[in-house]
Amino acid sequence: MPFLGQDWRSPGWRWVKTEDGWKRCEPFSPALEDGSNQLNDISHTVILTGDDDDEEIYSTEDCEFAAKKRKKDHFRNNTNSQCFYRENWIYVHKESTRERHGYCTLGEAFNRLDFSSAIQDIRRFNYVVKLLQLIAKSQLTSLSGAAQKNYFNILDKIVQKVMEDQYNPRLIKDLLQDLSSTLCILIRGVGKSVLVGNINIWICRLETILLWQQQLKNLQMNKQVNNGLTLSDLPLHMLNNILYRFSDGWDIITLGQVTPTLYMLSEDRQLWKKLCQYHFAEKQFCRHLIPSEKGHIDWKLMYFALQKYYPIKEQYGDTLHFCRHCSILFWKDTGHPCTASDPNTCLMPVSPQHFIDLFKF
Repeated sequence: MPFLGQDWRSPGWRWVKTEDGWKRCEPFSPALEDGSNQLNDISHTVILTGDDDDEEIYSTEDCEFAAKKRKKDHFRNNTNSQCFYRENWIYVHKESTRERHGYCTLGEAFNRLDFSSAIQDIRRFNYVVKLLQLIAKSQLTSLSGAAQKNYFNILDKIVQKVMEDQYNPRLIKDLLQDLSSTLCILIRGVGKSVLVGNINIWICRLETILLWQQQLKNLQMNKQVNNGLTLSDLPLHMLNNILYRFSDGWDIITLGQVTPTLYMLSEDRQLWKKLCQYHFAEKQFCRHLIPSEKGHIDWKLMYFALQKYYPIKEQYGDTLHFCRHCSILFWKDTGHPCTASDPNTCLMPVSPQHFIDLFKF
């Protein structure tokens, strides 16, 4: 008879990399463990209710049931943002084996990879936002109910972070626009599409999205009071070097609105030509040549024209990685319990679109 148990490649524990190697940590916090011990001790005590004269002694089974219920409520009240998991890696399996039944879904991976903490890291912020945008466009209905709840909790944290830090509001506006368009279509087609939960919940979520859009529309940037060196005090060659570091055309336009000098530098034809050559192949922009009034190629207009037909290259400070040896998806700086002799040769960066494609069957 075959052994049916937990897969040795994913034992369900949280592992932390230390100087002495990988060590297993308890999945719950010490405070929660103390609470669990207290709940377990209830089954061995007598519970007094009512007046002093009236005593009701509960059986051991009743006490155990009450303890489990209180423990479940404790989880429910303290895990609004990231379900029950805090792992930074997950084993991706696409078929059933004798050791593990079922397969890994997009919603399960979304819950397990702790995106709530990832948005606090500026290197991962754009990556998570882009992933949420792709899910909003095509994969929202494929998420489980818990994953959908987690999705909107993370989105709430993102909006609050943008309102407080005023970091990249344009990116969040695009995400909310795509999400509101998707929800409008799904709500109108109730019965034809799969929406987990009551229709009133989704209407409430749509209203919340519209409220967020209004808040971002009214967002006012705080003026920085600084008597020291400013961006305008830098020499022209340094300002030009900064503009050449941008990979997004809208960021160049936004920076060009700060001062007349930056505007002049942001209109440089060579700058936009380098941007087109970075994002698109020569065959692509040769098909869409846009000459200016002087007969020269308008590289700025051509960049935005090509953007409508072809995807641009994406740059992220930090991304998820996939280990081909272990079939584990993880954040690179946290690592994972790899069994390969040379783990670095097995790593593959995962773009937001590749993340979604990993769970398509």
